Amino acid sequence: MSDPRDVDEDALLKGLSSEELEQLEYELQEMDPENAMLPAGYRQRDQTKKSPTGPFDREALQDHLEKQALEHTDRDDLVPFTGEKKGKAFVPKAGAGRIPDSEQITLEPELEEALRNATDAEMCDIAAILGMYTLMSNKQYYDALGTTGTIANTEGINSVVKADPFKIFPDEAPNSTNVEETLDRILSNDTGLTDVNLNNIKDIPIPTLKEIMEAMKGNTCVETLSIAATRSNDPVAYACAEMLQENTTLLSLNIESNFITGEGMMALVKAMASNATLTELKIDNQRQKLGDSVEMEIAGMLEKNSSIIKFGYHFTQQGPRARAGLAITRNNDILRQQRVR
Repeated sequence: MSDPRDVDEDALLKGLSSEELEQLEYELQEMDPENAMLPAGYRQRDQTKKSPTGPFDREALQDHLEKQALEHTDRDDLVPFTGEKKGKAFVPKAGAGRIPDSEQITLEPELEEALRNATDAEMCDIAAILGMYTLMSNKQYYDALGTTGTIANTEGINSVVKADPFKIFPDEAPNSTNVEETLDRILSNDTGLTDVNLNNIKDIPIPTLKEIMEAMKGNTCVETLSIAATRSNDPVAYACAEMLQENTTLLSLNIESNFITGEGMMALVKAMASNATLTELKIDNQRQKLGDSVEMEIAGMLEKNSSIIKFGYHFTQQGPRARAGLAITRNNDILRQQRVR
């Protein structure tokens, strides 16, 4: 038997007729019947060989379906409904629902008169004060306990539980920082610029972010740099790592909520071996998980670094988390002892 790999496919295709080519194309069509987002024509092969009878008329189709539904006879019930009542009617026993005489409590005439004339809202507050929290909702109970001198509940005990009104909070104002102006001020080493906040600016080009990191190498005034949620990726992380090796004035760095992978974060963590001035570092909420090896490298970096006292990252492994916690606690103790002296 010959090897199938030696078959000349082009020669076979040339020898097929138009009907055979059409049948082959029909068999090779890639369909996805489970994808509900695709139209029906892309989820199932066209099995209709008939020519269309005319243009599509939506109203005529609806009228036809409605007429067909009305003309369809209903299925008979297995047991016809006659309306006949079966069984005995319930008759309560004499004295049912009354409190026994031995359990009745006699109050003073003034109290009985006050309770008899109390409204449902006042009875609800009284029940809350007496601790009968099962007779009302949590909101009614705590509202009654939190007010004095007034009736807190405006509805009765058996009122329908309603949800708290939705509180509308205004949207956070967009970041108005001028990126180009900030870059020029960093390059000129402006003494009035100590805090650079570029958070949530989505349209900063990657080359511009790399230029900012390059400018930060020689800057001696900026103490806080934050580029959270700026779509920064690994090239920006590599530039940031080079900046940390040369900058000696930056105290806080925030690169949270970006697209930095484990490789970029590994380069940044290794660069911290050459930095002894940074006290706060935030790297959490990246698009991808950093991985176990990066977390182990972070824990080792924190154990060797004595300047970082605030570190923002949620560890997924217990071992690196415990090591990092001990290292941060040690650094804070060192700082506290220095303040005492």
